[in-house]
Amino acid sequence: MDLSIIIPAYNEETRLGRMLDQYLPFFNKRFTEAYEVLVIVNGSRDRTEDVVREYARVHSRIRIIVDPRPIGKGGAVMLGFAQAQGRLVGYVDADGATPPEAFQELVEHIGTAGAIIASRWMPGARVSPRQPLNRRLASRLFNILVRLMFGLRISDTQCGAKLLTREAVQAIFPYIGITQWAFDVDLLFQLRRTGFAITEIPTTWRDVSGSQLHVGRASADMFLAMARLRLIYSPFRWVVSLYDRTLAPYVHR
Repeated sequence: MDLSIIIPAYNEETRLGRMLDQYLPFFNKRFTEAYEVLVIVNGSRDRTEDVVREYARVHSRIRIIVDPRPIGKGGAVMLGFAQAQGRLVGYVDADGATPPEAFQELVEHIGTAGAIIASRWMPGARVSPRQPLNRRLASRLFNILVRLMFGLRISDTQCGAKLLTREAVQAIFPYIGITQWAFDVDLLFQLRRTGFAITEIPTTWRDVSGSQLHVGRASADMFLAMARLRLIYSPFRWVVSLYDRTLAPYVHR
């Protein structure tokens, strides 16, 4: 198996079908039977699972994994990592914001690196339409925090398209936690910690309607997730353990 593409899917019944209609013909043509698409349906309350099963009846390359818990993107990607069989293992958002041609560019340019990630902020990136000012500001502030707190000199940790070698996945898998908004940062931090090179390339990205993201709430959640992750990798890890045992059940119902 050459390639595994993981798609976390939470309440994506209206967008996932359009995305699969683009990805399946594109990768069928290039990889025939040598690739797989793992759709991780997690915590969904709509017809996302039904949509995926309808596609799986027609397309043998689709594998569906269902977890009724709201485990988030990080939890879904981890389930995919555990099941993926490809020499290269990547993940991409279910909304289709990253076209298949852009994901294929990751495959073609990974070279000898342990991972390659798409960037919406590098020179040469094509983003349409331009995101609202509040989302751009939130993204740049988050990136500054990543650089200050973790020393990751990466322009876009949060872009949904990433590709890793199987060796890199196996090396970092035991050390990644389910850290919500900080999952991608945790993954990149662990890649660097274990000595894998990370390549970043400009990408094509389209803003797709239907997002459930609320910038204000998301920004606060991102900051808290970053603070939590930084504490985990510090002598003050006990603070996180104490919080998890006391306040977390009430704050994150």
